[in-house]
Amino acid sequence: MTLRPPRIGLQLQPQHASYSTIRRAAAEAEELGVDVIFNWDHFFPLDGPPDGSHFECWTMLGAWAESTSRVELGALVTCNGYRNPELLADMARTVDHISDGRLILGIGSGWFEKDFQEYGYEFGTAGSRLDELTKSLPRIESRLAAVNPPPTRKIPVLIGGGGERRTLRLVARHADIWHSFGDPATMAHKAAILRRHCAEIGRDPEEIEISASVGGGPSPAGEPDELGPRLRELGVSMFTVGVSGPDYDFGPLSRWIHWRDRQSG
Repeated sequence: MTLRPPRIGLQLQPQHASYSTIRRAAAEAEELGVDVIFNWDHFFPLDGPPDGSHFECWTMLGAWAESTSRVELGALVTCNGYRNPELLADMARTVDHISDGRLILGIGSGWFEKDFQEYGYEFGTAGSRLDELTKSLPRIESRLAAVNPPPTRKIPVLIGGGGERRTLRLVARHADIWHSFGDPATMAHKAAILRRHCAEIGRDPEEIEISASVGGGPSPAGEPDELGPRLRELGVSMFTVGVSGPDYDFGPLSRWIHWRDRQSG
């Protein structure tokens, strides 16, 4: 297994903070040396006061594309059910151009029922949402191949989730990056299943970058010197820290950045 150089992601959760605070936090993260800044695609906070301050995903990505200069940008992850696939592809192409080729198109089937209900989208079932994602991914790819001007690069597609029968099969077929959660044992199990799905379609699994949450989300936080090497052994190369407002604490992020820098020199 050929290991990619480690890089650090930040999920800057756009909840419980003013936009000016979020903008300053993105600038601070870029200055600290983070490699990728993600937000998320929700309409309401996921923790804390349920009707607290919150901002929309893709509008924010367009603003970040102008206000940053080096980091890659994306959603962790876009909910497929909120936008027509062709429209989403055109939005991604546009942010790709605004950012001079720094967009990552993160996408998943969605899960937060309040978002769907409050904004008038059909929630359906986990299976029906995966059905729609399965239909949408080829449509997104086709539209990206048809828009004028085309994207500045082949926009990397990140698919989030660990469903063994369907989600990981979509990762094998469509993704450039797979993002998942869980401890190293869980990641090892899921990665083995992903390799099997890749073998079934004749794809080299090393073409897919592996990204893992390392705190601030569903995965338990871990210190870089202990957790980092264990995940590296599994092929993980992107380590993503989640941080929520109103006060964005970059202490854990800084420790991961320092750990990354020690690995490369």
